[in-house]
Amino acid sequence: MKNSRREFIKKGSMAGLATYIGTMGLSAKSYRNIIGANDRVNVGVIGFSDRFRGSLLPSFVKLHKELNFDMVAVSDIWKKRREDGQAYLKQQLEHDITACVNNEALYDLKNIDAVFISTADFQHALHTVEAVKAGKDTYTEKPLAETMEDARAVLKAVKDSGKIVQIGSQRRSGATYKAAYDFIQQGKFGPIVMVELIWNVNQPGRWRRPSLVPQLREEDTDWKRFLLNRPFEKFDPRKYLEFRLFWPYSSGIPGQWMCHQIDTVHWFANLPHPRSAAVNGGIYAWKDGRKNADTLTAVFDYGPINDPSKGFQVIFSSRMTNAAGDVKEIYYSNGGTLNLDTNQISPEGGLNENHAKAMGMKANLLPSVSLNDMATKVTTDANTGSDDLTLSHVRNWMDCVRSRKQPNAPIEAGYNHAIAVIMSNAAYRTGQKVTFDEKTQEVMAGGKVFKY
Repeated sequence: MKNSRREFIKKGSMAGLATYIGTMGLSAKSYRNIIGANDRVNVGVIGFSDRFRGSLLPSFVKLHKELNFDMVAVSDIWKKRREDGQAYLKQQLEHDITACVNNEALYDLKNIDAVFISTADFQHALHTVEAVKAGKDTYTEKPLAETMEDARAVLKAVKDSGKIVQIGSQRRSGATYKAAYDFIQQGKFGPIVMVELIWNVNQPGRWRRPSLVPQLREEDTDWKRFLLNRPFEKFDPRKYLEFRLFWPYSSGIPGQWMCHQIDTVHWFANLPHPRSAAVNGGIYAWKDGRKNADTLTAVFDYGPINDPSKGFQVIFSSRMTNAAGDVKEIYYSNGGTLNLDTNQISPEGGLNENHAKAMGMKANLLPSVSLNDMATKVTTDANTGSDDLTLSHVRNWMDCVRSRKQPNAPIEAGYNHAIAVIMSNAAYRTGQKVTFDEKTQEVMAGGKVFKY
């Protein structure tokens, strides 16, 4: 990545100062406390959303003084959220905040180094394209994209820019997940034979904003700007505020929840995406005008793209109508089970001696290993109030903005989870078994490219 003039001067100044502070006997920690504003990383907010306010901002507030970051501006096209964001950030950060009517106005400020992007699901990709083309690093919420067109555009823009982009797949910064990853990569687990993923809640109000919808007037926002590249339709405050319930603004369950867990599959298995997907589901309980499923089960085939003789099955099941089962991520090998709910690796289900001996084989049983000492509690709450995973993930991004190293969830991770999300959405909406065309990088349903 080419350094800007500002970065070049900064590095030159820091080299000289390193010698100076050494002669003064200052530690690196002590020096960080006296670094001036020229070394501070200024951050802007793209979209003052519930997710940003409830989880990302609390993490940033906990870290920004230690890491010498500041938050100076917020962009939101809705007047109410723009003004609310300006006031709330001023309260949290104890200084004035610039409110911008749109993203271009924020980038015109020229003093922004990086941004949090926490807008509607379908906007993440194009807002990230805007940001990196404006020379900004980003923390981009998931899902990265809901169409392959947008996914390809953001992948290219980020790679061309050399900017630091962290995708909001916070499991990649969790200690327990890293321990499980290491166990699998070291060959101790054996080949994965199946994965079961569950995400259940019982929340009729999840993704609803009934008290807020009447407050949104078309004249107070920019509906055309909101739509970006989606087909034009008349202003609808529900689709603006409750976008997670309506395609093509969100796939709902796949884009909101499955993308977290399927990203872990990609990470653990070193695979980019499913080979195929089949989905069933529907709107079985919450008859509130939504278009996205309240219950959905996806079955994926994973394995080497060019070797169908190897692989494993992944089942993702989610319902919004009964919370029994909560959130589960369970990996199976021939030797046992890796359970990321209990944080236990065990011989449960492994090949025991009696069954092995009958076929002239040896028993295959994993040891019992506890990961509780490094456990990170996973919550189903949308706004997790700076839980350990989000805090670690935001810290990793902030560290990488300074070091220019790749973050734990780089753009490729987002691109790959987007493929799985789009495949599951295509399978649900078409009723077809869906595949991915490696050459064209398109999701195929019934021999046709899927878009909407």
